[in-house]
Amino acid sequence: MHPVVDEAQLTRLFKVVAQLKQQANLTDKINAQNKAHTIIENNTLFSPSLFSTDSDCFSSYTDELEIKVKSLSRLIKAKRLALSALALTKIEQQIQALLTALNANKTMHTEAKIRLDAKITSIKAREYKKAVQSVIQSSQELHQKLSQHHEFERRLLEMLNEKEYQLSKCGNSQRQATSQEVLALHQRLGRCRKAISLIERDIEFIEKR
Repeated sequence: MHPVVDEAQLTRLFKVVAQLKQQANLTDKINAQNKAHTIIENNTLFSPSLFSTDSDCFSSYTDELEIKVKSLSRLIKAKRLALSALALTKIEQQIQALLTALNANKTMHTEAKIRLDAKITSIKAREYKKAVQSVIQSSQELHQKLSQHHEFERRLLEMLNEKEYQLSKCGNSQRQATSQEVLALHQRLGRCRKAISLIERDIEFIEKR
C-alpha cells in the first residue's frame, strides 16, 4: 500500500518549496557579494544522485525541486501511486538536503574565507619575496658596476699622472699634443666620477626602500 498525498499535503509541499526558493534567492545574493565565495564557486553543492542540477547556486536546485513537486501533483491526479510514492521520497530527501545546506552556508563561507585569506597571504608573501630578491639583485648589480667604475677611475688617474709627468718633461714640439691628451683624460675622469656619484645615489635609494 503506497502512501497517498492529499490536496492539503500537496499545498503544504508547494508552500515549503516557495519558502525554500525565497531563502535560496536571498542566500545566492549574499554569496554573490561575498569575496570568499570565489573559493567555492562553480562547485556542485549536491551529489548527482540527489539532484540532476550542477550549480553553485541554491536557486537552481529549488527550481528543480519545484519541477519535481509539479510532476508529483500530476502523478497523484493520474492515480499513479507507486510512482507518486517514489517521487515523494526523492522530494523529501531533496528538501532535507537543501535545508541542511542553506543552514550550513554561513559556516561554509567562513571556512572559505579562512582559505581565501591564507591564499592571499601566500600570494603576498611570494610577491614580497620576489620584490626583495629583485632589490637584492639590483643592489648587487649596482655594487658590481660601482666597483668597475672605481677601477676605471684608478686607471684614469694612473694615466693622467703619467701624462702630466710627460707634460712636465716634454719639449715645446710635443707640449700641445700632450696637453690635449691630459685635457681629454681630465674630461674622461670627470665623466667617470659623475657616473660613480649616480650609481652611489641609486644604491642608496634601493637600499632605503
